Amino acid sequence: MGLYRLGPLTEKLTVSVPFSGAPTHDVLCVGHASYDLVFSVPSHPSANEKIFADAFLACGGGPAANAAVLVARLGYRSAFAGYLGDDLYGESHFLEFASEGVDTRCLVRGPDPTPLSCVLVKPNGDRALVNYKGSTRYLPEGSIDFSCMNPKVVLFDGHEPLISVPLAELARAKGIPLVLDAGSLHEGTKALMRRVDYLVASEKFAQQWFQNGEEEEALARLAKLAPVVVITLGERGLIWRKDGLSGALPAFPVEAVDTTGAGDAFHGAFAAGVAAGLPWDELLRYASAAGAVCCQRSGARPGQASATDIRDFLAIFPA
Repeated sequence: MGLYRLGPLTEKLTVSVPFSGAPTHDVLCVGHASYDLVFSVPSHPSANEKIFADAFLACGGGPAANAAVLVARLGYRSAFAGYLGDDLYGESHFLEFASEGVDTRCLVRGPDPTPLSCVLVKPNGDRALVNYKGSTRYLPEGSIDFSCMNPKVVLFDGHEPLISVPLAELARAKGIPLVLDAGSLHEGTKALMRRVDYLVASEKFAQQWFQNGEEEEALARLAKLAPVVVITLGERGLIWRKDGLSGALPAFPVEAVDTTGAGDAFHGAFAAGVAAGLPWDELLRYASAAGAVCCQRSGARPGQASATDIRDFLAIFPA
């Protein structure tokens, strides 16, 4: 089975039932793929100011796409479902997937542009981002045949809600654990947050959803919607709630070079750890290490860690 072509929005495929037989992948990542143009700058420009970049990097990006690459680099079997255009950026990203060993049989190609991000990164790792999607739309329900897939875990980033919601319902019926990368509150994350087993939310998402700024209260309320909730807090670590218990994990003390993609790394490693059956405390350290390694490198895609990277990193910070 090869790549899918994007037809009219009303077109649906005749599909077989997915999620049957022996496991085909450890993690299926569903959602957004883009292409990133990353500029290292001395400061973020103000109005009418022209500045010069100290360094430049071009690479694939997107939450679910980065997570798929991270899972593959960790030595697990990963697949990506989402969209890339037929343009130069889409082709470059597709070749990156191939070189990383990510299964792209559920990747759709078409004439709409590949989403493009311009990322400005300051020396302290802070970033500003501009994204362009043009005429690119959500993939319609039924536009991908998932019959070749039977993953141990499905990771959603919410950016393809029309294919994600029905896929989540099918996966839940089969008992497949579902992870949501809730980076921000939007149509897709709102539709999925009550349908997943692991709601892994950013501080931004928690603040948008529960606006009084009390993180612990947001955690308690989110725990009424999903069995397991994690809220990542950047340099302050994370808080979690599971099986009626709550806890926190401090961030690893690293000097950030670029925080772009750190959340994607966390979610990818988290999903891979769920697939591998890691104990809870070990799972949180494993995912946090992936995010910390990413922060020490420039660019979201180059920042995605390998299994050796995480093993060596955790050896420096024993539990």
